[in-house]
Amino acid sequence: MENLVNQLNAIIWSPVLVYLCLGAGLFFSVATRFVQLRLFREMIRLLFAGKSSDEGISSFQALAVSLSGRVGTGNIAGVAAAIGFGGPGAVFWMWIVALLGASTAYVESALGQIYKEEDEGEYRGGPAYYIEKAMGQKWYAWIFALVTIFACGVMLPGVQSNAISSAAEVALGSGAMIQTDFGEIGETKLVTAIAVVTVLGFIIFGGVKRIANFTQVVVPFMALAYIIMACAVVALNISQLPGIISLIVSDAFSPMAGIGAAIGWGVKRGIYSNEAGQGTGPHAASAAEVAHPAQQGLVQAFSVYIDTLFVCTATAFMILITGAYNVHGADGGFLLQNLPATVETSGPAFTQYALDSVLPGIGKPFVAVALFFFAFTTLLAYYYIAETNVAYIRRTLRVPGELTALKVVLMASVFYGAIRTADLAWALGDMAVGMMAWLNIIGLLILFFLGRPALKALKDYERQRKEGVEHYTFDPEQLGIKNSDFWRDRINKG
Repeated sequence: MENLVNQLNAIIWSPVLVYLCLGAGLFFSVATRFVQLRLFREMIRLLFAGKSSDEGISSFQALAVSLSGRVGTGNIAGVAAAIGFGGPGAVFWMWIVALLGASTAYVESALGQIYKEEDEGEYRGGPAYYIEKAMGQKWYAWIFALVTIFACGVMLPGVQSNAISSAAEVALGSGAMIQTDFGEIGETKLVTAIAVVTVLGFIIFGGVKRIANFTQVVVPFMALAYIIMACAVVALNISQLPGIISLIVSDAFSPMAGIGAAIGWGVKRGIYSNEAGQGTGPHAASAAEVAHPAQQGLVQAFSVYIDTLFVCTATAFMILITGAYNVHGADGGFLLQNLPATVETSGPAFTQYALDSVLPGIGKPFVAVALFFFAFTTLLAYYYIAETNVAYIRRTLRVPGELTALKVVLMASVFYGAIRTADLAWALGDMAVGMMAWLNIIGLLILFFLGRPALKALKDYERQRKEGVEHYTFDPEQLGIKNSDFWRDRINKG
């Protein structure tokens, strides 16, 4: 199975997709006049400006929900894999993906807001909604919805749970080996899998409000604690930092793993981590209660910075500054080996060894705990995204018990992922991310040339901001934006 998945990934993650992601980010950056840089201060102001309502969550809650998806295993294990297979230069390309991808995040999240709907007392939206309403291609929207349900409900959860169980195993040891129908499993992995599934079930049966309330507390705390710990490691080795930055930049263009490997792994893991262009961010963005769609687009653009420029960079600096990494060549051998060959490259081990080298006895369990919160909140985000796309399909086709089935399947995927190998889990996750990115980015580019709704919303918001209005409004018909029913009805109601 792993060989088949790797063959499919080689097709999905061909150089075409890598350069499509970078090209789309550059294109949207130019089209928005680098909104991700121009309105940086406005992004920060908007984080705390919005209020929640009975139907929607606040801007900060929406940021927390989307960050719970963005800030996850990719920030710890993903960065390690990027360095391990692409060399230190892969980190530079993760930065480029973040800088350019922030504009893509603005576009897709603003579109999510423009074309959102109210569904059974909650706001819903995402690529399936804006593809159908703005592009008028319901079949394409259905393909995206079905792919997303399968990706977020089946393929991606295993990556997160596998990282949790792998980190626990590194920190605590394997424990006694237990014979099961899935083969021989370490006691630590099995107990971890059962615990994660139990807690996850309790929360996902509580709905989006419970998810938002949980993530708005956990996400800022876990990200801050992790960054503080990373900064402590860097501070203790501050004399090496200029050399590490120089290594990252120089290796980006003449990398030990080959420039194709550096760019490919940097872009792949960058998108996996910050999700810009993948199409997951707009789901949480659509649930926010805001006065203008551009506001949530800006907030979501800022979340890309938090994810990659803060959290991923913290991980990369820790790994590189302590030398706790290996680099694999294309032939499977080592181009650089600082750790034993048995250390898993696709897991969180590099990060755990890096922190443990500075804080012996503390580093490994701390990363395990941090990774639990990072990955667990990502699992919640995956469920919410899958649920939103089930709700989209349910508008046309109702299947009794579909949400209950989704919850059970997701929990089964989490359990299975926790006890399987990291390489298979990551390969399935890469396939899911690649399929969603293909569908969403092509859709975004088509929508831009069809009517430029996200750009029109941005210009309208900047006009009102320049005029110093006290209360922002959004009138889609006045801007020539069709099928934005939610905002049209709000204007009509006064």
